[in-house]
Parts: sequence; C-alpha cells; structure tokens
Amino acid sequence: MVGNLVFVIVFFSVLIILALFLGRYMGRVFSGENLFFSPVLMPLEKLIYRICAIDPTEEMNWKKYAFSLILFNIFGMLLLFILQLIQGFLPFNPQNFGAVRWDTALNTAISFMTNTNWQSYSGESTMSYLIQMAGLTVQNFVSAATGFSAALALFRGFTQKNSNTIGNFWVDLTRSILYVLIPLSIVLSLVLVSQGVVQTFGSYVHAKTLQGKEQIIAIGPTASQEAIKELGNNGGGFFNANSAHPFENPNFLTNFLEMLGLLLLPFSFPFLFGYLLKSKRKGIVIFMAMFILLAAGIIIAAYFEFKSNPNLVKLGIINGINMEGKETRFGVFTSVLFSIATTVTSTGAVNSMHESMLPMTGLIQMFNMGIGEIIFGGVGVGIISMLFYAFMTMYLAGLMIGRTPEIYNKKLEPYEMVMTLIGMLVPPIGVLIFSSAACVLPAGLSSLNNSGPRGLSEILYNFASPFGNNGSAFAGMNANTVFYNLAAGIAMLVGRFATIIPALAIAGSLAQKKIVADTPATFQATTPLFVVMLVFIIIVFGGLTFFMPLVLGPVLDHLFMNAGKLF
Repeated sequence: MVGNLVFVIVFFSVLIILALFLGRYMGRVFSGENLFFSPVLMPLEKLIYRICAIDPTEEMNWKKYAFSLILFNIFGMLLLFILQLIQGFLPFNPQNFGAVRWDTALNTAISFMTNTNWQSYSGESTMSYLIQMAGLTVQNFVSAATGFSAALALFRGFTQKNSNTIGNFWVDLTRSILYVLIPLSIVLSLVLVSQGVVQTFGSYVHAKTLQGKEQIIAIGPTASQEAIKELGNNGGGFFNANSAHPFENPNFLTNFLEMLGLLLLPFSFPFLFGYLLKSKRKGIVIFMAMFILLAAGIIIAAYFEFKSNPNLVKLGIINGINMEGKETRFGVFTSVLFSIATTVTSTGAVNSMHESMLPMTGLIQMFNMGIGEIIFGGVGVGIISMLFYAFMTMYLAGLMIGRTPEIYNKKLEPYEMVMTLIGMLVPPIGVLIFSSAACVLPAGLSSLNNSGPRGLSEILYNFASPFGNNGSAFAGMNANTVFYNLAAGIAMLVGRFATIIPALAIAGSLAQKKIVADTPATFQATTPLFVVMLVFIIIVFGGLTFFMPLVLGPVLDHLFMNAGKLF
C-alpha cells in the first residue's frame, strides 16, 4: 500500500505541474501571443488558411460557429464511412481486409467523429493500416480539436461584452491541432516507440507456437495512433485488447505515460479557463471540484478492489483479491487507477477489462460517465459540462439569497438556464431510455453475457459509455449487432451535440451581455464554499438520476456476490 501511495503522489504531482505549464501555454496560443516557435508554425498556419480559403479575421456568431462545426463533423463522418466500405480496394492493406459491414462502419464513423471511439469490432482483424491512419487517427485529431473549439467559444462568452461573435471555428480548430495536439503527439509517439510500442507497415507475423501450431501476430502503425488516442481523450485502440496488449503498452513507463497522456489536457483546461478569464482562482475552483470527485472515485474503487471476495476465499485463494481481468504486470491499483482515469476523461482506453472489476467499481465507472463526463471529461467538452453544473449551482444559490444569479461577472437569465438544463439532462435521460428499451427487447437481451443484476450493469454501461462519448466497454456483451450499432450510434450523436450546441448557444448569449461588476452581495464562484456546493449538487444530481438502475445493477450484484450468488 505504501508503494501505491508513493506512486499516486508522484503521478499526480507530475501531472499537475505539467497541466499548469500546458494551461498557460494554451492560453498564450489562443490569445494570439507570440511563442518561441511561432516563426515556424505561423507561416504554416497562414498557408492552411490560404489553401482552405479561410479568413482568420472573420468573427462568427454562435449560429454560424455551430453550423461550421456541425458541417465539418458530418463531412468527416461521411468520409470515414465511405473509406470503410471501399477498404478492400485501397492500399496499405497487407491482410486484404474487405469492406466493413455497413452497420459497423456507420457506428465506427459516428464513434470517431464524436470523439467516442466506441469499438464494437476487433481493430486488428477488421481495419487496414490505411483506415487506421487516414480514417481513425485523423478523426482522433479533428474530433479532439472540435471539443477544444467548443470550449474556447464558451470561454469567450465570458470575456466578450456587448458582442455578437464568439470567435472563428476554423481558426480554433487549426490552432488546436497545429500548436497543441500535433506537437504533444509527436513527442509521446517517439517516446512510446522507444519503449517498444510497435510502429510499422509490415505484414502480420506468422509464428510457430511451442505446440507447433501457427499463430498470427498482429502489428502495425500503433504508436502514432496510441499517442493521439490518449492525448485527445479518444480511446479505442489499434488492438482489441487495447492498452492491455503488450505491443500497445509494453512496460511500466508506457503505462505511466499513457495515463499521464489521457489526463493531461483535461487537467490543463481549468488553468486555460483561468488564464483566458485573467483570474487563476476561477480556474482553480473548477479544478478543485473535479479533483475532489476524481480522488473520491479512486479511493472508493480501490477500497472494493482490495477487499477480500468471499467467493474466491472459498476457492482457496487466501487473500481473496480478484485478479481476473486485471493488468497483472502492473498490479491491482494501477488497473483501478487506469479504469477511473479513463471513465472520468471520456477516453475509453483500458489496460484491464472493466467487467472483471467488482460491482462497486463498476458503479463508480458508470457514475463517472452517466453524469455527463464532467470530472475533467473529454478535451474541451469536459469543462463545458462542468460549467453547466456551475451555472446550476449559481442559479440555486441565487434562489436562496433572492437575487438574479450571476457567474464570472455575467448574469444568468432564463435562456442560459434552459440551455444548461438541455446539456445536463438530455444525455442521462437518454441513458435511461435506451437501457430500458434494451432490457425488454429481444435484440437487446440476446447480446448479454450474464443474467440478473450483472446483465443490467452490462446494458447500463453499454449506453452510459456512448452517451458520455467515452467509448470504453464492459467487455461482457456482444455489441457488434445491428441493434446495438445503431442504438449506440444515435447515443453518441446525442451525447456529443446535446452538449456542444447548448454550450455555443450560451456562449452567444453571454457574449452579448455586459460585464457586471462585483458587489458585496455577489455570491463569489471562487470560494471553498462554492466548491463544496458544486460537488454536492453533482453528487445529488447523479444520485437522483441513476439511483434505481445503479441499485438494481451494481449494488444488488455486490450484495449477491457477498451472499455467494453469482451471475
């Protein structure tokens, strides 16, 4: 336990220090300040604008910004869908994979466009190298940059006054990729390659086993996809086993770096927020609320995973600790930390199988996703979702003190609160509706690996992940069916755009407002009291929304497990 404690202290110390520097760096990038490599990147940025006929000085209102964002994403989705359908005719396909089945191709195109990277297929036996690179990896960059752009637009809602514009989507998209995502990905890719993560165009290796049988070992351009999948909070993976595969995550250092990568940008966004609003405290308060919830989830999950399982004790395992499905190279705690980190950041990458975790750990994972991926969350979208809860907190505080709510020197009126409620309520309501339908339809039940409360947990997870744009799977049910591919596809679209579009609408409304000066009666959103209220409201909201399904799923599963009844 001492070793685990030291690891946590070192890991989060390194992470927070890097996030502070990265947040300030991104603040300078999006404030238009000169950087030491601006002489190299600025000409390239201008060349991109010239080729694409973009006027970087043009400011957009929120509707034009949203239209550009949606149009760009639809085009990317259609292109990826078509690439999969004609895969058999394209180069860089040494295994001669044919066309991807239409429903799987559609699900995958939606998945990677929405930054979800939900994979109902096995990557190494379905996708060619070209699709992995020109299709999936490209979408990893642009989907992360889309979330970046939406967050920047919302931030400008607070910094602009008496304005109808919230920035230029094409400029935000370009700078996110050129100045942030590509440099970080190059560095992480090179380090991963140096540690043994494969990066090759060679054909799969045919090897002889000790029994004399032939085994096909999948290889490919993995490190380049692995880097942006973590940094962009995309998830998915080149291999079906994801970061449990030794070619994707070969040693302790790569495991450390992959966890660091998937948390780095989400940790940086609150500091970016504070930099752009010229108030470090505003960013730190949001960061603290997120970190408290993250720490609570890690502690609860670790407690249950290290607790003795009476069923294993009966089988003769002395300590009763469940190791099935865990990452045995790195230990139980690292598997727990990776699983919580990936479900709070909407990354979806895994280094162990989540269904192999004990029921109460599964409850934490589903709670993280079900409340809207607000505990750091995906790139950009995570802090958007957290700000929705901050708006709601300030609205309730305003009701208690009898004055119009205001936050960060902008008044919150009915329009902002309606948009906030849409962003907060639509994804969790969708989880409950789709899960209920899957529980009664034969097409939903036929894919289950377990019955009883464990089966309900499989279904809940299967929709909490797409609606949260997370992409991780419970790994116990077959999701590669027409029913689940289409249902999850709809869930991913709703989860993505029911968050981004209301955020852009709020940004446009706030930008038109004047900046309100603080008074002695202003309830400050930069105090410990606000942090406590924000965390409380998040827990209450999540508890009220998912109380019954979580009780009938993981909680009941936990009680049955202790009673010796398994599913």
